[in-house]
Amino acid sequence: MNVERMTARINELYHKSQNEGLTPEEKEEQAALRQAYVANVRANLRGQLDNISIVEKDGSITNLGEKKRHG
Repeated sequence: MNVERMTARINELYHKSQNEGLTPEEKEEQAALRQAYVANVRANLRGQLDNISIVEKDGSITNLGEKKRHG
């Protein structure tokens, strides 16, 4: 499921929960969708951080992706 469809379904379930309540199956679906969405956001953030380099005070350059892998 792509992010737009996932977000739309999460919002749809949220609004339904506010108006009429959710069935146990819908609550499970909502939890699974939220978990998948958060995992997707974290993966995208990690990908962005892996491509960022920081210039240290001593002038050396540290890549955040390499820094995470090495400690």
